[in-house]
Amino acid sequence: MAQTHDVVIIGAGAAGLMCAATAGYRGRRVLVLDHANKPGKKILMSGGGRCNFTNLNSSPANFLSENPHFCISALKRYTPHDFLELVERHGIEHEEKAAGQLFCRHSAREILDMLLTECDWAGVEIRMKTGVTGVTTTAAGYRLETSAGPVECEALVIATGGLSIPTMGASGFGYELARQFGLPIVPTRAGLVPFTLHAELKAHLAPLAGISCPVEVSCNNERFREPMLVTHRGLSGPAMLQISSFWHPGDSLSINLLPAHDPHGGLRTLRRQQPGQTVERYLSQFLPKRFAQAFALQYGWSRPLQEYRNHELDAIADTLSGWTLTPAGTEGYRTAEVTLGGVDTRQLSSRTMEASDQPGLYLIGEVVDVTGHLGGHNFQWAWASGVAAGNVA
Repeated sequence: MAQTHDVVIIGAGAAGLMCAATAGYRGRRVLVLDHANKPGKKILMSGGGRCNFTNLNSSPANFLSENPHFCISALKRYTPHDFLELVERHGIEHEEKAAGQLFCRHSAREILDMLLTECDWAGVEIRMKTGVTGVTTTAAGYRLETSAGPVECEALVIATGGLSIPTMGASGFGYELARQFGLPIVPTRAGLVPFTLHAELKAHLAPLAGISCPVEVSCNNERFREPMLVTHRGLSGPAMLQISSFWHPGDSLSINLLPAHDPHGGLRTLRRQQPGQTVERYLSQFLPKRFAQAFALQYGWSRPLQEYRNHELDAIADTLSGWTLTPAGTEGYRTAEVTLGGVDTRQLSSRTMEASDQPGLYLIGEVVDVTGHLGGHNFQWAWASGVAAGNVA
């Protein structure tokens, strides 16, 4: 005989646990199911192990979606300050790194423990190592076939996440369920992901792996000014991760290596004051020395500045402020922080996350077509969408 619950949530990640606690505090009998062996794995690895749990400046402008207005309602009704209040009630010490980005001072484990404590206080049951093999509708709601036996519920919440980082248990199961119930899927791709490079440029930059420098990168009318990191595979760091969500195969990136400086004026000034100096010396004032050396070598900028005419210096400055390259691709879902695309939100209620044509079915978090910028925004969407569904499911 099937066990009966008011609400079943598939997925014990950030959105699922937040939704579970919210629904449990309403007096609902809540069961969370997950095929993984432990809950909240992505929480634990996020932010270098310290979890960038929200961004105080988070707004709808920080999210990508084919239905950009969808996220407004949930984000407005559960704000970063609401989640921060919860964090502080649990005595979790935190710190602000970049503007608005809040991290645990000690460990991401504190955020996961907080969510599990809230679920415990709300009477939520969590079953790990429990796979769902099928879902059907019943007169009263839904019936789930699981590896631990059948379960029935009034409300079913899909919080299965996206395809990013499959080693953490990510899969397309949520999309399969959505399709089963007639919900269209916006094509998915890896987001917030490092770039790979073509062989020649990769070989040239490989000795610089580990070097970081501040840049401004642009692609498809979007731009970000953040650090860029050279890796053995290509380019990473916040700037590259951010712009990757707007990049498509074949697109070029334009990278300003000196976003805080004027290389046109700076090169001419250095030529006038120290005519025997080189482009490498100029670059070394603002970029790591090894990077400056490699970049000057790549372009053959070895002569003293006094030997360059004005138009030649202008061409060098143009390259420094608009280094153009076409990535070979990205590292894909293996290292992507998020999945772009997902369940089409035009088929969901922006207030409750409920499917318009499937009563009692809710979809939250990364499985839907709402993707945040880097810096705590995706966690804020998990909290806000989880609360939105938990308040009604």
